[in-house]
Order: sequence, then C-alpha cells, then structure tokens
Amino acid sequence: MTRAEYAHRTPGQLAALLIDASTEAIGAAGGHSGGVYLRSGTPGLLRLAVLAGLPGPLFRPWWRLHVDRPFPVADAYRLGVQVVLPNATETMRRYPQFAAALPFQFGSMYVPIGCGSTTFGVLTVLRPSTADAAELLHHRDRMVRLAEDLGIALRRLEDGGRSSVAWDGEPVCVRSPGARPPAGRAGGFAWDPVTDVVTVDERLPALLGVPVDAFATSVEALADAVAPDETQRVLAALRETAAGRPPPLPLYVRSEDGALRLVELWSPYAAPAPPGTPTGTHPVRGFVVDPGPGAAADAAADLLPDGVLCLDRLGLVLYANPRAGQLLHCSRTQLLSRPLWEGLPWLNQPAFEDHLRGALLSPDPVRFHVARPGTDGAEDEGQDPAYEGAWLEVCVYPGPDMLTCTFRPANRVADAAADLTREPSAATSPGVPSMAPLYRPIILAIALTEAVTARQVAAVVMRELLPAFGGRRLAIYLLQDRHLYLAWENGFPKGFLAPFEGVGLDAHLPGVETLTSGRPFFFDSMEQLATAYPGIALDADEGARAFLPLIASGRPVGSCILGFDGSRSFSTEERTVLTALAGLIAHAMEKAKRYESEAALARGLQQALLPRRLSAHPQVETTGRYLPGTQGMEVGGDWYDVVEAGDGLALVIGDVQGHGVQAAATMGQLRSAVRAFALGDRPPDEVMSGTNHLLIDLDPGQFASCCYIRLDPASGLARAARAGHPPPLLRHPDGHTEVLDLPGGVVLGVDPHAQYPVADLRIEPGAVLALYTDGLVERPGVDIDEGITALRVALAKFGAPAVRPGRRPLAGIADRLTATARHSADRPDDIALLLATRRAAHGNQR
Repeated sequence: MTRAEYAHRTPGQLAALLIDASTEAIGAAGGHSGGVYLRSGTPGLLRLAVLAGLPGPLFRPWWRLHVDRPFPVADAYRLGVQVVLPNATETMRRYPQFAAALPFQFGSMYVPIGCGSTTFGVLTVLRPSTADAAELLHHRDRMVRLAEDLGIALRRLEDGGRSSVAWDGEPVCVRSPGARPPAGRAGGFAWDPVTDVVTVDERLPALLGVPVDAFATSVEALADAVAPDETQRVLAALRETAAGRPPPLPLYVRSEDGALRLVELWSPYAAPAPPGTPTGTHPVRGFVVDPGPGAAADAAADLLPDGVLCLDRLGLVLYANPRAGQLLHCSRTQLLSRPLWEGLPWLNQPAFEDHLRGALLSPDPVRFHVARPGTDGAEDEGQDPAYEGAWLEVCVYPGPDMLTCTFRPANRVADAAADLTREPSAATSPGVPSMAPLYRPIILAIALTEAVTARQVAAVVMRELLPAFGGRRLAIYLLQDRHLYLAWENGFPKGFLAPFEGVGLDAHLPGVETLTSGRPFFFDSMEQLATAYPGIALDADEGARAFLPLIASGRPVGSCILGFDGSRSFSTEERTVLTALAGLIAHAMEKAKRYESEAALARGLQQALLPRRLSAHPQVETTGRYLPGTQGMEVGGDWYDVVEAGDGLALVIGDVQGHGVQAAATMGQLRSAVRAFALGDRPPDEVMSGTNHLLIDLDPGQFASCCYIRLDPASGLARAARAGHPPPLLRHPDGHTEVLDLPGGVVLGVDPHAQYPVADLRIEPGAVLALYTDGLVERPGVDIDEGITALRVALAKFGAPAVRPGRRPLAGIADRLTATARHSADRPDDIALLLATRRAAHGNQR
C-alpha cells in the first residue's frame, strides 16, 4: 500500500506518516539524521514535527522557526524551492546565521512538502559533508519524490476530515534507519490490549530463556520475562503505547543476570485515536534485543583507567564503566538507560551541548574540558572523594550508531569559555537545556547586519534574543531631544507603557537611569524592582526584568527592557552576554536612524521625480504602478513614463541598478534625458544611444535597463528599442497573450559604442501592452523566465480589454497584476508596471 493510500484509509495518523517519510528520506539521501517541519496553528511559524536520528532536547532551539528567517528550512517553505547545501563552506556562504548556530562539518538538503498550491512543510536530511554538489542531485531527486508522495498523503489526510494539517506540539524523536539495534539475538511480539493476548515469534522464548510451551501469554508475564527487576517500567511503556503514546526512545533494561536488553515498541496508530475511541486499546508490537557479544566488550571496558560512557544517537546511556561513575560522581545505575542530560544534569550547559551537537553532526572526535561541580558532602555509590571538584578532560568519538565518551582527570585549569560549573538559572527547569547558547551574540550580530530600519532591528531582537533567554516582553526606547520615546513593544498589557512615553532624562525610572548611568539593571522579581523604585507601576504580580543601556561608540541611543513571566536569577555569564548584546542593538539602532533619514530624503526625491500624471491621448489609455521594495532603503531606481512624441506617444520604463538616494538621483537624470529625446520625436534607437552616452558621461558607477516604445495611436503601429530590459507582454483582443521577444542591446552605461536595434509591431484596438521591471517577475531561486510566464498567464486572465463596456478598467488590471507583490512583506526589489491599450477609432467609450 502506498503512503497516499494509507492516509486515505486511516485519516488522523499524521505522526506515522511523518516518521515513515523521515526515515525513508534519510536512507534515500545517504544521511544520518533528518526530520519534517510542518506549518503550525500560529501564522508564519513552522514547528519540528519529527526528528529522526538526533536527540530532541539538544536541538530545542530549532523546534520553532519563523518562515521569514534566513534559514534553509524557511526558504524551502516560503519560496517553494529545494535547498541543497553540500558542506559547511556553502552553508556559511548562503546562510551565515544557520552556519553560526551549527558550525560543524555536515551537509544538508531541504525539500518542500506540498500538493497543488498548498505547502505543508519541509522534508530535511542531514548528511556527511561533500565537496561535490553534483553527487547530491540523485539524492535530491529521490527526496523530491518522497516529498511529493507525502504531500499527496497529507492532502488526503486533510480532505478525510482533519480541518488543517498542522503541528503544534513537541517533536517526535525516533531512531534513524541507519541506527540498527545492537548485533545479537532478537525476538518479536504483539499484544492486543482488548483481549490481553500476547503472541510471540519462535525466537523470543529462546532469547528470554523460557520454554516455548511454558511461555505465558499475558502482558504481565511478558514484562516479567523481559526484565524481572523492572516489570512495572516495561508494563508502563506497553500501556502508554497502547494509549497511542509510544515512548520516543528505545527502552533499555537489564535481564535477571544484569545483561543489557533493548526493548522497542510501536503501534499502527502513532497518534491518539479519534474522539470516542476507547483509550488504551491500540495494538502494540515490539521486539527485544540481547546485544550478546557486547557483554565481553563491557567487561573489558570495565577495567580501563578512564571513565567510559557509550550513548546511542538519541542520547541514551547504553554503557558506563565503574570509573565513569567515580569521576562523574554518579552511580552506574543512575546513568544507564537514561538520557545523558538527565543522568548528569550539571552537564546541561550551552558549551557542552554545543560539543555534543558537533559530535553528532560531524565525523571528527571532539575534545574539551569540563569542571565537575562539588557535592553537598553526600557521597553516592562508587564516588571517589579525591576527585571532588576536579577538572575532567572529555573526548567524544562519533560513530554511525553510537557515541563513545571518555573522561579522565585534567591537571590544568581549562579555558574560561569551557567552564561548565555555572548553575542553571531559575528559569531553566530540570531536564530542559538552556536556551542561551554561547554563540547567541554571533547569531544576533549577523541578523542585525540585515536589519536597516528600527522596526526591523526590534523584530530581530524579538525573534533572536527573547527566546534565547526565555523572555516574554520587550520594549525599546530611543533617545530624541533628551527624552525617551517608545520605538517597539511586545507582550506588555495594553496601555501600560503609555505613561512612560516621552519621559525626560531626569526621571527616576530604571529605563532612564540605565541609560544615564551606562549600567544594566537586573531585577530577579517584581518585589526587587518595587523595593528599588518605590511607587513604580508594575505590569505583573511576579516576573524578572532586565534594563539594558543602548550605547553606541559612547553615544546614548536609548534603552531596552526585557520582561520574564516568572521570577528568575541572572547568572554572571547571562549578565555579560545581555550587556554585550545591548551594545550590538545600540549600533544597529543608530545605523537604522541614519538609514531612515536617508530613506526619507530618497523617498521625497523619488516622489518628486516620478510623473504626477501621464500624458494622455484620446485613443490611448495608460496606467502605471510603482511599489518600493520592503527591504533595505525602500527606494530605488525604477521608473515609468508616458511622453508626447510628435503626434504619437512614447511609452517608457527603466530600472537603475541599486537602491537609495544615488539610484533615485540617477533615475531622475535618465528620465529627464529620455523625456527630452522623446519630446523631440527622436527614433527609438537614437533615444537609447543618446541616453547611454549621457549615463557614461555622468559616470555614477551605475548602469540601467530601459525599454522605449513609440506608438502611433491612429494606426497602432509601434517601434521599440530595448536596452537589457525584460521583454514586454502583449495581450491581443482575443485573449491570446505573448512575450514580445524584441531584439535589444546591452544595458545603458556600459558600452559607448552599443547599438540598439529597432523592432516594429502593431497594437490592435482592445489589446493590452504591459511594460514592467524585473522586481515583478524575479524571485530568489526561481528562473526569471518562469516569472515572466506567470505574469503572461495572469495578464491573459485579468487583462480583458478596457474598451468594451462592462469590462475591467485598465487600473483594475494593474492592481490585479501587482496584488501579490503589494501584499508581500518580503519584497527585495522595487516594482514598476506600465499598461497601455488602444481604443477604437470611432469612440472613446470606457
């Protein structure tokens, strides 16, 4: 049965589909881990639904991802493109923020999951690094087929009764197909919880040492035979699986003689049953593995002078020798069959997590130092007090299915950056890794380089800084005329910040005094804040607050307030990092203020240079649209114009390279030159040549594209010249639309000897001519020809002749053609559009 057929027959089994697709993709792409991101119930937010081959807690910072982040998963989802990153060098070149977060030697592939016009999510695989991207094409094609199959299955799942396929919970973590159970004997079983009947294959009784004829068939007897000392633990796992909640990790238990056994459980129903289904009635299947010869290796490792831990690729401790228990101040029984960060919670620190991620993603061993924290005097079983508080040298050796960690005493003080003795803050709950990794300043710095307005800077802080430290509220104030004005806020009660708007620098408020003193203020609770500032308005009964000065190169810029829902302490490291990040934010805000001043000037200049009205003719209707880019300066060099040329009209569109005041100024000079040539009714080739020489003489360091069409309204005859500009489109009265592949020359401003051939064409009454700039048809990762084809199709659909009664006016056509771009929040380039249509000679009907 295909995955699509399975979804059609058993709607609601979302997790099972995603697990199946993830593991298949890992095998198809030659990877070691992967997963699926799905859209969530929160608009613009993707969630990691399945993670195969990696421990979920270590990758918690990537569980949630906004679609507008410059990450490969976001691009694959938002743009609908496949992203192939063969190695770390290519990853850093294309996605520096992602590379800074995971600076390890691995390759990755991302394929959107969709069906028709709907994109559900992204299928991703992490694999070994390679220098040759071409060798990944075959793997990519196989992933594309899997993603297409999954998209069809999800569509059928949605159509089968589910309102919308989405994911809003934590990811399901499973083993990858490459992580095989340890070599040795294995036996399988099945349990029907409705009848409490257990069936086993012929191998399981032999593995458990129970005669076939004496093997009981109840679930209690099965659990007792598998692990006599851990019967209740096995039973609990079986019942959870029957309730539709299989354990995300394999279960490691001990036999009666103490040998390690692995129990893996699953159910045909990987998600909770539909409403009305009795709980705990899903059939359960599983297998038990006895590692066998591994016991000899365990015995040998027990004699080593170094501490040895073996972890599977999901982070579970499979083996610990006695020396590891001594050096780590933890008994072996506290380590075995538990995730490493649960057995050793003091390792739950960003630096150690980063090293462990490196070992999981890269092929090379990882070495570092760690300081073991002291105890309160109580010695656990097997501890060696002689090594109390000592530094340990740690080596992690990655393997295809397992990580081996060695620990040995270190007779030197490790670098401060490797100091993992810091206690977790109150905001970090047990078993939950810190969300403030040491590389956070690097990521924020890279993200801030791409933000050019104050709003974009604040959005980056909201997206990158708050989640890293568990914050929920943000307010940024900027200094103007010795008063602080709110530039951005999120999470505070409505109207709470209004009384603080425009406060002077003499006000006794923490947000003011952090700027005037240049010192950050940290309050672990609202009680501390109220004690330090009696009478200050509080927005909550409890919660911590951080007030950070925004100072750039010694100049005060403003202040930043971070709010937390609960009380918490701030470690020395967190205070240092937050203070450093405040300096980055201040520099970005100061840069944003300069950009916005220049942008206001450029916008005014551009508005003055664009035509307020287009030259009219009784037999020709024209309309134009201009949309500035939403990134960067929001102004550029695109323009359009309609000019009287003798007894005809000149239709002009152009695009100056670049953005900002310089591009707008160059655009104004070119527009004036083209108008002057057109008013003299010069032939199109002379207009292009003359404008080309002018731009070369001006030498602004820029070039421009242009399309010039001289139209005779009476006959419909037109003569056109093109300088490196996208080809016009023509919709004929019968609805047929074509791309006018006119001959052309190079862009203006490059070659003083360039020639611009002229082409003749005819525009019939009722036909619609469309001139446009590349911002309307060009998208990252998509060939421009595809964009032109899409525009041609849209013009054929919406471009009904404006001359016939009851038809859509030309202005409406222009609005429809630019609607998608107009509502896009991620428009990197300016857009100009000019439409023209001829009316019939016998009337001027609209």
